[in-house]
Parts: sequence; structure tokens; C-alpha cells
Amino acid sequence: NLSRRDRLTVDEIALIDSLPKRTEVFASGAEIVAEDSRPGESCMVLKGFAGRSHYLRDGSRQITALHVPGDFVDLHAYLLKVLDHGVVAMGMCTVAFVSYDAIRQLTEQSRHLGRLLWLSTVIDGAIQRAWITCLGRRSAEERMAHLFCELHLRLEAAGVVRGNSFDFPLTQSQLADLLGLSVVHVNKKLQELR
Repeated sequence: NLSRRDRLTVDEIALIDSLPKRTEVFASGAEIVAEDSRPGESCMVLKGFAGRSHYLRDGSRQITALHVPGDFVDLHAYLLKVLDHGVVAMGMCTVAFVSYDAIRQLTEQSRHLGRLLWLSTVIDGAIQRAWITCLGRRSAEERMAHLFCELHLRLEAAGVVRGNSFDFPLTQSQLADLLGLSVVHVNKKLQELR
């Protein structure tokens, strides 16, 4: 993923490959990282989708971001210390966990890789701002269309688009939590877009 943003040297690739990581597979809906936790590691999606989520007091949920293969989901928590949201598997999801100590060592050994990791958090912010605009000013159809177009571009960059299609394991309930709609409304808009 980083090599699609800038050219990496052989040494930089070796540094990334040498990162100690713990890999885990999560079932759909499983909590990957708990909201308000103090993780000592960050997670990167290797396969599938993960979502950032916030739960309200009434138990309802808003999915605030989707993450695709190659994304560090919670890299910003390295500096914030406390995760202000949860991370949940959106379908079967394989994740690699990398300790903050290893990330710190990586950024100290390579300023260039440090800037690229910073760039990934800046891109996260840009995607988040686009979603605030979607939720605040776009119609249901426009939100859904934006999501599919955005994911196509991001998954193409991750190298997992085949032709003009990609796997999309989200349920209509998960789409509703992401798009700020009811499940009935999501079903209706999917039929209209189809």
C-alpha cells in the first residue's frame, strides 16, 4: 500500500517486512479493538474489511469509516493513547497487529517511512471529511454511489479489484450503520441503484 504512494527502497521494504507482527482472523461483527481502550499496538487490514464504530447509549451504532486491505486502521491511536472508537470486522477479516515500539523504531530508522505513515493518517482524515459531507449534505442515493465509487478506487489501489468488480461482504444492516439510513431504506436504494 505504501509503495503505491511513493517509491520505496529495497532497505525500506526490508524494514517493513521485518516488523514483528501478530496475525489474527476475525469473524464478521467481531470486535478487533475496543472503544476507549489503550492499545499498545496498531492493526493493519490484510484481507477483508474493518470498520470504525461508535455506539450510542441506546445501543445504536454508527460506522464512521471503512478500512480495506493495506490500511492501518488505528495508527493515530499511537499518539492519542486512547482509542476514541471501536474497530469491528465487517465480514471475515484478517488483521496484523504491530506494536507501537516497532512502529516507533521503524519511523526512527526511516524518516521517509515515517512520512508515509503520517500520509496514511492524513488520507484517513480526507476520507473522513468526505464522509461528513456525504452524511450531512448528500441524498441516500448519492451516499451509496459515493461509497461504491470510493471503495472501487481504494480497493484498486490495494490491488484487489478484478475487472470492474470487488468483493463487498457488508450486510444491509452494516450498510445502514455506515450510511446513516434504515435497513429498509438501504434495501430500497440498492434496488434503485441496481
